[in-house]
Amino acid sequence: MATTTPSRGRRRAPSRMTRAAGKAAALQKPRVILALLLLLALTSVMLLDGYLRAEVGGDERVRSNASSSKVPDEVLDGGPILSFRGGEAQSQSVPEKTIALTFDDGPNPTWTPQILKILEANDVPGTFFVVGSMVSRYPSIVKDLVNQGNEIGIHTFTHVDLSYQSDDRIAREMDQTQLALAGAAGITTTLFRAPYSSEADAIDNYSWPVYKKLGEVGYTSVFVDTDSDDWKRPGVSKIIKWATPSKSKGASVLFHDAGGERSQTVKALGTYIKKMKAKGYTFTTISGAIRQGNGQDAQSGQNAQAGQNAQNSQQPGSEQGEQSEQAGGQAPGGQPDQQGQQPRQKGQLGQSGEAGGVNSLQAAHRTATGTTLYEGKALVAAVAVAEWTVPGLAVGLAVVGVAVMGRFGMMLILARRHYRQRNKRRFSWGPTVTQPVSVIVPAYNEKECIANTLESLAKSTHPIEIIVVDDGSTDDTSQIARDAARSFGMTNVRVIRQENAGKPAALNNGVRSASYDIVVMMDGDTVFEPDAVHQLVQPFADPEVGAVAGNAKVGNRNTIIGAWQHIEYVMGFNLDRRMYDLLRCMPTIPGAIGAFRRDAVLEVGGMSEDTLAEDTDITIAMHRGGWRVVYQEHARAWTEAPASLKQLWSQRYRWSYGTMQALWKHRKSLTDKGPSGRFGRVGMPLVVIFQIITPVFAPLIDVFTAYSMIFIDFKAALLAWLAVLGIQLVCAAYAFRLDREKYRYLLMMPLQQLAYRQMMYLVLIHSCITALTGGRLRWQKLKRTGEVGTPAGVS
Repeated sequence: MATTTPSRGRRRAPSRMTRAAGKAAALQKPRVILALLLLLALTSVMLLDGYLRAEVGGDERVRSNASSSKVPDEVLDGGPILSFRGGEAQSQSVPEKTIALTFDDGPNPTWTPQILKILEANDVPGTFFVVGSMVSRYPSIVKDLVNQGNEIGIHTFTHVDLSYQSDDRIAREMDQTQLALAGAAGITTTLFRAPYSSEADAIDNYSWPVYKKLGEVGYTSVFVDTDSDDWKRPGVSKIIKWATPSKSKGASVLFHDAGGERSQTVKALGTYIKKMKAKGYTFTTISGAIRQGNGQDAQSGQNAQAGQNAQNSQQPGSEQGEQSEQAGGQAPGGQPDQQGQQPRQKGQLGQSGEAGGVNSLQAAHRTATGTTLYEGKALVAAVAVAEWTVPGLAVGLAVVGVAVMGRFGMMLILARRHYRQRNKRRFSWGPTVTQPVSVIVPAYNEKECIANTLESLAKSTHPIEIIVVDDGSTDDTSQIARDAARSFGMTNVRVIRQENAGKPAALNNGVRSASYDIVVMMDGDTVFEPDAVHQLVQPFADPEVGAVAGNAKVGNRNTIIGAWQHIEYVMGFNLDRRMYDLLRCMPTIPGAIGAFRRDAVLEVGGMSEDTLAEDTDITIAMHRGGWRVVYQEHARAWTEAPASLKQLWSQRYRWSYGTMQALWKHRKSLTDKGPSGRFGRVGMPLVVIFQIITPVFAPLIDVFTAYSMIFIDFKAALLAWLAVLGIQLVCAAYAFRLDREKYRYLLMMPLQQLAYRQMMYLVLIHSCITALTGGRLRWQKLKRTGEVGTPAGVS
């Protein structure tokens, strides 16, 4: 027995490991915050995209056949232009032989540009009542629309019936659309058309208060005189016929540049414009129609006063503006174009719409300034991110889904083949291995468990020597090990003490001190079944085998956390190992139970301290050394799994990060030739895809599922989730059958999918962030209880 004790006396400077541990601890909190921020950003992007598509907060209710008893008759019988100058409702019609072309529901990337070309070719302006969500998605179209001389009006942000909405929702619909316009074209507008509106006589008792409130904050509501009904797609000739005003009346004519397939509208529009021009009609915008009407019906002074009143209603601090704020809405933002809302000169407008240096065809526009402009640009930028991100995530979801299903299928097929191959009566590794082996038990503060570990080894059916390497424990681990050995009558136990240097150093010390050619490595909290060592060493009858992975079981499985880990061990780890065994690219020999040829371990440099996953590191090194690594399902060991979520996070964080370190360290295996390069050609891609990339993106499945349940189709999303759960249950049940486990633990699987799996995803994402930011972690000791005293379920 060799014993090394740390020197006492003067205080030593912190070791390199201690300093690295301190730095790692200081860096962990920011990385957790970063991971949570990434998750929050993903959720925000999805909610924004869903809001733009009316999946989030959508309201498809449309009111019809309501009473209009509270609406003034002069409004119901009036023209299609409704304003509230001075707080009084004023209706106005489009002048005779004049048409104000209006287009609803856009912009649309397919139809709006075609309509703009037709308008430009015919030197005709239009008024486009745009949906804010579409503006934010296609800002360049809106900018082109404005630059071409057309006028913009608001058609709400999400195309909802405002008569059903609260005052706050109405204000949001208007303000968000104004922000979208500010970000897209640098303007705001005072024109408004309500979704699902038609002629003025269709105003009812529910929509009338909406128009009044919006009018009080400076909006002019626009209705329809003549409806082309192009949304019905009746044919080009009928669209032209229905859009033609009766006799020589002027009209606000409704077309649509979005909201469906609009090829008939595009074909009809050019012909319609030429036909109406031939009849002597002129075309203008809504603001142009207002100006013409004022020029015909009012004196110059009255017109100027009306324009001043309208201007005052927009200015912060005015009496009207104060009333607008009290009404719960925000006045249309921005500054009036030059001298006021409209030029005060009278006269016939030309097609260009220029009068007095101001474009009167766009008199409703305001130049966006200040916070309105910058918030609008931020909104458009955020939408652009969402427009690129969400489709990309959807593609990633499809790839992840295919990869996950493919992995399940491959595991089932190969696991079945592995089981049938290894459990044939005639299967043999070769001559029975009976020579003694060395069992190495690294221990650091294992006073709760070390006695149980030695007790299980005392019952071994295979001749062994036991080397307990105490890695600088601060409790009584060494003394408890000696006392346990004496009490069990074990003369084959050596206890070696060393200064604390980490688990790899302890294992290397044990390998150097081993007396036999085969070394079995186990954890200090693990108990072996009596025949575990004998079963574990049998594959060494094959001279090509350099290492063997045993079957680790969760001993403390009677808690929820323990049961979740039990399912993971049986389904995830052991099915995986069967698959990797057949493919000859086993990535990891579990630290709880594994065996090696001693010379092979020394040949590859021993257990490395370069990574936190020394078991994965040594396994890949064995592959690259040309050795075969196999899985022995009949060699079973029982380990104490973490009993709290904090300990579980700590353990899996170390595993995940250590695995990434090991893969990066052995990245050159991708170019290795011959048998030593098989892991690089087969194992490395599989591990990267199935243990890193796929799990990192797997939360997309849950995020999209939750999103679909809440905002799209709860039933369909739930059925899809249950289908995936059913596939996983089938795989888990088969894994339990192969390992002869009790099926009752599978009752915990649905809850595992809802809680445990999400935690594992976050752990992996946390590990990826740590790896990308260059952080390092120390080997972390878990708190043990010693409750795994005898192999559970073994008689």
